[in-house]
Amino acid sequence: MEKKSLRMAYGEALVEFGKSNNDIVVLEADLGKSTMSCLFKDAYPERYFEMGIAEQNMASTAAGLALAGKIPFYSTFAVFAVGRAYDQIRCSIAIPQANVRICGSSCGLSDFGDGKTHQSIEEANLMCLIPGMTVLNPVDAVETRKMVKAMVTHQGPVYIRINRNELPVYTPSEGDYEIGKMTRIVEGSDVVIFATGAMVWKSVEAAELLKAEGISAEVINVSSLKPLKKSEILKYVAGKKAIVTADEQTKIGGLGSAIAAQIIGEVNLPFEQ
Repeated sequence: MEKKSLRMAYGEALVEFGKSNNDIVVLEADLGKSTMSCLFKDAYPERYFEMGIAEQNMASTAAGLALAGKIPFYSTFAVFAVGRAYDQIRCSIAIPQANVRICGSSCGLSDFGDGKTHQSIEEANLMCLIPGMTVLNPVDAVETRKMVKAMVTHQGPVYIRINRNELPVYTPSEGDYEIGKMTRIVEGSDVVIFATGAMVWKSVEAAELLKAEGISAEVINVSSLKPLKKSEILKYVAGKKAIVTADEQTKIGGLGSAIAAQIIGEVNLPFEQ
């Protein structure tokens, strides 16, 4: 399948939507050439703020800009975006419901080359725990662009995870992204696999292997980790014999835990995360 860069899609979307909306401003923690926010810097240097390796200051500054009526997007590696600025995110962004958009780039295990300090398998779990925070995890470059568009007009703080690598494109170009909605990637009747981010294409591969063994597996893209709608889960669970979840997060507080918490007492099926 065709593969595209989610990081490039993020940077290009900032430039595209920044052209028609002068309130969009971008902050960076010295990683713009990796997160691709540098594209916005080249296009609108007067609306780009290089904060240096000072993630806590960046989060607080973004909160101030939001309270002043701007739409700040701030970017850095996922492990730093959340881990180094958690208190500022919670107290200065989430509690006052400031319209800050946080991009955690090189999420999950996608930054394997820089070692364990740069790999982030718990930051999305932490962000989902924060009241009022929306958490998005795009499957591909096309969905990334659509998410950025939705984030511009969304009321309240949003966290988006961006994979470092090029990933297969499954999202059709037409239509807009709807926060909270799941999408079917592969149809199936025996088991449903709820997957998110980079684990979607891995789940598609798994579905092909299962098909060869006579098992029909449905693959669902869960690109909205929060809100996670019970109605969407139940829609795809109906008629299945088992449930599987796949994500680049720790099991404790990850996608499996979140889905199980939604359907406990209503669905009695074998469950594997």
